[in-house]
Amino acid sequence: MQILLKNAAPIEVEAVVRVVPQQREVVRGTWQGQLVYAKQFSGARAKKHLERDVAGVQQLLNASIPTPALLFQGDAVAPNSYVAIYAAITPAQNAEEAYAQLPKDQRLLLMRQLVQALALHHKAGLIQTDLYFKNFLLETDQTTGASSLYTLDGDGIRLLSTFFKNRQQRQNLATLFSKMDVLDEDDWLQYLYQDYCDAMGMSFSVEGMTNLWLATQKIRQQVASGYADKKVFRTCTDVKVTQNFRYFSALASAFSEDETTLLNLDIFLANAAGNIKNGNTCTIATALIANRQVVVKRYNIKSFLHGFGRAFRKSRAAISWANAHRLNILNIATPAPLALVEERFGWLRQRAYFVSAFLDAPDVAQYFAEKHSIETKQAVAYEVASLFYRLSLLKISHGDCKASNLKIKVGKPVLLDLDAMQADPWFFQQKHIKDLKRFMRNWQQDAETTLLFKQAFRAAYHEADDPWVMPLLVRAGIASD
Repeated sequence: MQILLKNAAPIEVEAVVRVVPQQREVVRGTWQGQLVYAKQFSGARAKKHLERDVAGVQQLLNASIPTPALLFQGDAVAPNSYVAIYAAITPAQNAEEAYAQLPKDQRLLLMRQLVQALALHHKAGLIQTDLYFKNFLLETDQTTGASSLYTLDGDGIRLLSTFFKNRQQRQNLATLFSKMDVLDEDDWLQYLYQDYCDAMGMSFSVEGMTNLWLATQKIRQQVASGYADKKVFRTCTDVKVTQNFRYFSALASAFSEDETTLLNLDIFLANAAGNIKNGNTCTIATALIANRQVVVKRYNIKSFLHGFGRAFRKSRAAISWANAHRLNILNIATPAPLALVEERFGWLRQRAYFVSAFLDAPDVAQYFAEKHSIETKQAVAYEVASLFYRLSLLKISHGDCKASNLKIKVGKPVLLDLDAMQADPWFFQQKHIKDLKRFMRNWQQDAETTLLFKQAFRAAYHEADDPWVMPLLVRAGIASD
């Protein structure tokens, strides 16, 4: 495959990296014998998008901020199509991939590099408006281990506002911090803000750090809500949505199944004896769909009055679908959401189905009943307690913390049954205490496991220098005054 250029050699395409329909395509390939990445812009505003991308890169270069070299810009042979070619940096990986793979101490070093890069932007009067870890490239010297950070995506580079410069800088830094795992942010925000202040020649202040923390929480919540409550209910890169008078369906892009199967999920629930659950509220079964083991959960209509009440509200299947995507974007393990189907009569909702990946793992009660070493159980208990602490930082309440809703996979907790979950700061402490109490009730008849979890919760929560944490555990009956 080639991209033909006017007045230049063609690009030999090795792989398509990203596609934004009717706007641009990013490819990896070779050009004039050199490994490159190329952006091909198309559509009515193609030339403007090319010029903006190139202008952003030029601004970075003028400020001596490392960015891949621009090798070519110009017309493609295809009508109304323009191309920018950049030198490939190898070996390298984007910062998002690196952050996900590195151990905690090295993640901190990466974050310090990202903060330094952002400070360079701001000192040069620039701001990256499309701020994701993947828009930074980490090159590591294979001999010395030294690493360099490159800024990608000139299209997102803008000039800082003259009048709102400080606010823009704070929001930009908060956006960067919101991409961290919330536990890392909880540990590192103060030190990373100090790094930023030092790089900018600013004085560190508690007020400044507090404002930055508040902005970080708000941005993280807005991004998660925008994705989970809105984006995954319409067709996008991750989801295909179909809607008509009789039904609404949302299908994960990674789950290749036709509509006929999705509209006949009852066949997988017909064998009551083989189902996981046969209740008035819901029916649950495992099934093999698209060569994949899945769990199908149908939310039933118990009566006419119940159906009338549910017709005008978001279905519990839709709540599960949204919350599964919310947890994914917040780096909390949950079985992959694969499909949502709602039977409808116009805008009136009827029965609804939620399909998720099947997880072959014991629940937390089964795991702690098995024969594991005390050290292994302590480590897993701490992971579970850390999950609850992470949820507390995110102001997310689960609503039904019985043992069967928490599985243990390779020593890590995985959260299930998300239809009662709420991402809402109102009365959060009371909701979180209720979650903690419900979880601890799983071990009422098991003094050894109760002690393990009490120790784990005190360790996980005590690491936070926050005056509300220990009283919260006291109120939940986990710690004493």
